Amino acid sequence: MTSIDERPLPSLLPEYCKGCGRCLAACTKDCISVGTEIHPVTGLVPVVIDLTNCNRCGLCFDACPEPFGLQPADGQSSCALMDPALLGGKRPFDAPTPEPMPDSMLDLPARAPLVVKGTYASAVGAVLAGCRHVYGYPITPSTEGAELMAKVLPALDGVFVQAVSEVATVNIMYGAGGAGKRCMTFTSSPGFSLMLEGISYMIGAEVPAVFVNIMRGGPGLGNIAPAQADIKLACRGLGHGNTHAIVLAPATPQEMLDCTMLAFELAFEYRNPVVVLGDGYLGQMTGKVLLPDRMVVPGIPEWAVAGDRSHRGNLICSIELSEAELERHDQELDEKYARMIAKEQRADLHHCDDADVVLVACNTPAQLAKGAVRELRAAGLRVGLFRPITVWPFPIDALCEVLPDAGHLVVVEASEGQLEDEMRLALSHADVHAPPISHVRRQGGILPSQEEIVEHVQGLRGVR
Repeated sequence: MTSIDERPLPSLLPEYCKGCGRCLAACTKDCISVGTEIHPVTGLVPVVIDLTNCNRCGLCFDACPEPFGLQPADGQSSCALMDPALLGGKRPFDAPTPEPMPDSMLDLPARAPLVVKGTYASAVGAVLAGCRHVYGYPITPSTEGAELMAKVLPALDGVFVQAVSEVATVNIMYGAGGAGKRCMTFTSSPGFSLMLEGISYMIGAEVPAVFVNIMRGGPGLGNIAPAQADIKLACRGLGHGNTHAIVLAPATPQEMLDCTMLAFELAFEYRNPVVVLGDGYLGQMTGKVLLPDRMVVPGIPEWAVAGDRSHRGNLICSIELSEAELERHDQELDEKYARMIAKEQRADLHHCDDADVVLVACNTPAQLAKGAVRELRAAGLRVGLFRPITVWPFPIDALCEVLPDAGHLVVVEASEGQLEDEMRLALSHADVHAPPISHVRRQGGILPSQEEIVEHVQGLRGVR
């Protein structure tokens, strides 16, 4: 028979304790108490042990339902700790370092311009950017882009899948993007709302994809007329957590093609979704589109879970159970967002060099604002147009260059102030004092007219 002194003292492995409390009832010396601190690895609250009065009875060992929770302090346990990496036997091979498989460019023959609507132009741009994987669910006014992709992709050894919903769409994109494939979807406002959880997962897992959102009136189902009601959603609401994506706002069918090609480039440069925001008119508007002289032949990124031996050791995941690890990951995302803000601001300036009144507009309202600039200039007023091509990051650096000579900023938009909010927030972060700001707004699928813009500018006090 062993003496009391020869019996082992208990030792707690807190990462294996789930705080069930069975050991508390078993201990006759009240050496175990309920814990108060969450363990950072498990998220549970382990018990606390004080061995001052312990008589080494060992009843706590028998009470613990976890084989590794309470262990003898001398290490003489009947249960051996198992390394999870060894479960299932030895791996057939060690994961190799992925082999670089970079993108390449293919020269294209000279082509006559196309005359196509905006959604078609975006689809053509995606094909030229190397996209062969398109998933989506029909929704007006974006469906034509998906329809064109459904026709042409099979002939290009590509895939179009009409998913059962927008929720299914974004999760299929998660898988395709995680495999390193250039994938995209066409959607419109209510459908885009349904994708936000998946977009948050993709941002967290650093999975690239392109979302072409042809905005329509809202909230709810609203109507199918053109609007800019998703700027706030795209810039500030891409799912839960610390989420941002570059948001491009084309204004012509040509820019629908160009911005879609750029979106794929940026998505893979930053390993992050990119949003292309059009409006209902832009999606359906027909215009002349010039094709580039080269197209992309995509390779396989080193980080992709591509299913081959070279990429066998990669992992795509958006979950970090450790608070410290999630904070570190969020800080890395913050650094990436900062690089985007510093490098990817884009704007088009029209007659802003000497402008006393600077109109700020994007998408189709920018075309109406440009017409107003032409009319007001003909009347002798110094009016210019500042057109953000990225609404996130907002091109604040370029705007600041025109502010010293500007006496008025007028935001023209088809929403209740979402573009103006982005501008004001960027001005605040830059600690810039702006001239007086006013606006011309319409909602519900109605765009501001050229006449409304001209009348507003003419009514401003002190306009030159």
